[in-house]
Amino acid sequence: MSTILMPIPNRDFDPTEAGVPWRLLRDRGHRVVFATPDGRPGQADAMMVTGKGLGILGPFVMADATGRSAYAAMEHAADYRHPIPYDTIRSENFDALLLPGGHAPGMRPYLESVRLQSAVAEFLHAGKPVGAICHGILLCARSRGADRKSVLYGRKTTGLPKKLELAARALTRLHLLNYHQTYPTTVEDEVRAVLANRDDFIAGPASICRDSPAKLGTGFTVRDRNYLSARWAGDAHRFASDFADMLDGSWPPPQS
Repeated sequence: MSTILMPIPNRDFDPTEAGVPWRLLRDRGHRVVFATPDGRPGQADAMMVTGKGLGILGPFVMADATGRSAYAAMEHAADYRHPIPYDTIRSENFDALLLPGGHAPGMRPYLESVRLQSAVAEFLHAGKPVGAICHGILLCARSRGADRKSVLYGRKTTGLPKKLELAARALTRLHLLNYHQTYPTTVEDEVRAVLANRDDFIAGPASICRDSPAKLGTGFTVRDRNYLSARWAGDAHRFASDFADMLDGSWPPPQS
């Protein structure tokens, strides 16, 4: 059994990107320890859970049934109700690191945390599995190694595609203003800027179909050594499965 650290902010993380990996890892016998800025339980983005405020876009934008049920179960887990504070994180106490995403304003303390950025670098340098999805990849991009370069420099990664992020902003701006704009710069643009080669960012197939436990092939991930990335909540089941396989050592040889 592995012990996986999953940091989250106090609010606004994506329920699917946290809940689906948590449930699959639990079902495979692993333990997930949560961390928040102050050691108080976090709360997912309410709009993604309930759809309230999203109007006619709700059914398309909010978490689907599997994401909502996974998050509901996660909320009752003891480790979720009793997270550790960011400043007590010790990478040597964990076997792997998993970084969910989210786009609402409450994500910023998580994405800008110096302690979390240090932890990302520590895990990757130690060769421990690190998985990041959606805006979680932004946290990796901002993490620096001893050479002061991003830890993603020299690695291949995917991330939230620029076209998808801009489309979400445009569709919701009229009644939600900048709800979908975490930062003026898109995730893809910020991540590409820190890579050794801009082509090391792999956007994946142009599709907005969500995956499911029965349709893992619909999801998309990129693995480079001990680092696994996925684009958005629609990849969550594939991401969770590939991350669990990486922990178990049962995935195909990593990309060099």
